Amino acid sequence: MGSLGLFPWLLLHFCLDLSWHELPGAEAASEPSTAKTLVWGPGLEANIVLPARFFYIQAVDSSGRNLTTSPGEKTFEVKMVSPAEQFVRIWIQVLDRQDGSFLVRYRMYATYRDLEIHILLKNKHVAQSPFILKGQNYHEGCDCPQPSGSAWETHMHCPQSFPQIDRDLALFASIDPDRNAQEIPQRFGQRQSLCHYTVKDNKVYIKTFGEHVGFRIFMDAILLSLTRKVQLPDVEFFVNLGDWPLEKRKPTEKLHPIFSWCGSNNTRDIVMPTYDLTESVLETMGRVSLDMMSVQANTGPAWSRKNATAFWRGRDSRQERLELVKLSRAHPSMIDAAFTNFFFFKHDESLYGPLVKHVSFFDFFKYKYQINIDGTVAAYRLPYLLAGDSVVLKQDSGYYEHFYNELQPWEHYIPIKADLSDLLEKIQWARDHDEEAKKIALRGQQFARNHLMGDTIFCYYYKLFKDYAKLQITQPKIRAGMELVEQPTDDLFPCTCHRKRTKDEL
Repeated sequence: MGSLGLFPWLLLHFCLDLSWHELPGAEAASEPSTAKTLVWGPGLEANIVLPARFFYIQAVDSSGRNLTTSPGEKTFEVKMVSPAEQFVRIWIQVLDRQDGSFLVRYRMYATYRDLEIHILLKNKHVAQSPFILKGQNYHEGCDCPQPSGSAWETHMHCPQSFPQIDRDLALFASIDPDRNAQEIPQRFGQRQSLCHYTVKDNKVYIKTFGEHVGFRIFMDAILLSLTRKVQLPDVEFFVNLGDWPLEKRKPTEKLHPIFSWCGSNNTRDIVMPTYDLTESVLETMGRVSLDMMSVQANTGPAWSRKNATAFWRGRDSRQERLELVKLSRAHPSMIDAAFTNFFFFKHDESLYGPLVKHVSFFDFFKYKYQINIDGTVAAYRLPYLLAGDSVVLKQDSGYYEHFYNELQPWEHYIPIKADLSDLLEKIQWARDHDEEAKKIALRGQQFARNHLMGDTIFCYYYKLFKDYAKLQITQPKIRAGMELVEQPTDDLFPCTCHRKRTKDEL
């Protein structure tokens, strides 16, 4: 029976590095070895509860060399059983990443004890299979929080810190929930769409301001999901539901802490993972088709067979996008860019149309070069573009998502000027330096795989709320007009929680 120590987890970064680089003498025709093939990842640990759990398989041949091309989509078979159950209600997908590695994801629709994961190659167990996830394996809908936040962070292998959180919170020596509860609605509540949240005793309460508050569903969902997994500290904060960050005061003035999905160089908002990335994590193997896992199995043809043209599709939400389409018309052999929707510049549709049909995002990766241009704010497709195996040409921008500051130009992407004046030159550089462009694409892909998966996104939110809560100098309160955000009920698969609920010491 396989033991689940820390070793398989530590293999994660090591193995991902190896699997993306052609090893000397590696043969495409090599057969995977049951004994030498590597299996690791968070989905092999009972205490890591995610909407869709996942782990990795790296095919290794009998001489110990990592396979760098796919041995075949159906090479590995994964089965899950629980000794106490005749049938388990678990949806499993084995995603072939075409580089000798596989991403296995599974979504549990009920809670199982001592779950066994069998990984088979030609009916023989691979690596330490079967892996035994001892004890209760709680499913996503199970309201059973780990009472100790520090224990949860340890189980999740959360990073010690997130530089963007440190940068954002460094602007606030202290936070006064009482003052904010009065001043923020007065300052922003009439013109903006805001949510005022209080998490008290691990229950979520909300009051909304403004007309357009539909996007609260994303924030409600991540807060409910988090509180099902871990006891959050009592915390009170405001979320901006609009595109643009709000806090424009200088750091020397009295700043109000506003949580936003996007930051900018001239605002002081506290940045969270975007609603798009958040939903993709929550709804993986659910109602979304585009997420950080599905992209990895749909990266198009091998690099050498990709079209050496820069590709872009989208709507007309920024002037530079109009310029890009104009450039594409003038240089069709270098750029394939077109609009799928007109909204902002409708009067110019005759100049920049006709509209083209939507292209499946996965078909983007038939092209070597992906152009990333801001929309109304940062283009929220960047995580998925990085996760493919095309190289990203990223526009210099004043807007950023929670991870942008950790990306390095020429290491993870090719930078282009804000006005696109050097775009043609950069595409030509990529064509002339094909091997270097490919390495940038792989490093960008590695960054996405290491930093933008669901477990890290949950860690980011938890760390943000925990560090923010420590700055509070008055007690978070359930204010007048706040309503409880109810946990969804699961009558079909109710869950019995075996943990004692106690407050974590902060």
